[in-house]
Amino acid sequence: ATGMPQGVVVASLAAALDAHAAVIEPHLARHAAFDGEVFPALNTTCLRDGAFIWVASNRKYPAPIQLLFVSTQTGVAAYPRCLVIAEAGSQCTLVEDYVSLGDVVYFNNAVTEVVVGEGAQVRHVRVQREAAGAFHIATCAVSLARDARYASHTVTLGARLSRFNLGIVQQGDGAEVGLDGLALISGRQLADTHTLMDHARPHGRCRQVHKCIVDGGAHAVFNGKILVRPGAQLTDSSQQSRCLLLSDRAHVDAKPQLEIFADDVKCAHGAAIGQIDAEQLFYLRSRGLPESHARKLLTYAFAAELIARIPVPSLVERLEQTVLAQTQAA
Repeated sequence: ATGMPQGVVVASLAAALDAHAAVIEPHLARHAAFDGEVFPALNTTCLRDGAFIWVASNRKYPAPIQLLFVSTQTGVAAYPRCLVIAEAGSQCTLVEDYVSLGDVVYFNNAVTEVVVGEGAQVRHVRVQREAAGAFHIATCAVSLARDARYASHTVTLGARLSRFNLGIVQQGDGAEVGLDGLALISGRQLADTHTLMDHARPHGRCRQVHKCIVDGGAHAVFNGKILVRPGAQLTDSSQQSRCLLLSDRAHVDAKPQLEIFADDVKCAHGAAIGQIDAEQLFYLRSRGLPESHARKLLTYAFAAELIARIPVPSLVERLEQTVLAQTQAA
């Protein structure tokens, strides 16, 4: 991209390789494991180009950097690749957006690697709104150095079948992580999310909230794992999964998981799956709202809580309109 300040590079991997090989080579294909993982292996095999974002030490770039992946053709397979490197003390916001033009059938196999240096801060927004007949498989691997800050906001709206694997490894002491996830699906969609928070060093902190809104005969899956390795003392990590079923045919599988191998930690998890709260529905109806409107309002509010935390106001407004339109159509 042109017009970027000194110390901030947004370019294709192929174009940046000559000038920034010393930055790229230690990290490209080093964090997203491809041995035993067929889809990252396939993406790596097909790696010819991709997006490269580099923020040098102590540089702060306040404007969101948007990577827009647009699918236009039917019957094709694509392998998007992203490498994001935020060096020590830097700050940036990344928006990774997958969309389509038209109702076409295709396959996207995406891999993103994010490296957050010592004391750096990365806010990562990922929106998947593929075509209704698309297939979307994605892997995101994040590495955190000492005192790094990483916030993830993932919104899943599209694709006939989608799978998102998010793996975060705390490589340094004192890293802090926030993970928000939202899946809003209906019809015959399947949305599958697997996350791993790997606390490999002491004093790590993580807060995770994942929500699913499932209508029609759709199926949502959430498998969230917190791993506290030996020696990762004073870890404070929690996970909450909340799922809302809007029809009798909707289906959710939720599996929160803790594996703790240290004795001085504070970890918690919880999962709740249910329908719209009858007391809340009664309250709105007692205030004069028709039942259908009350249900749509409660469904919208369930999703809007997470969307409002996305650090890009223009995207928040657009997503709120999208969610409101989908809940009104339900």
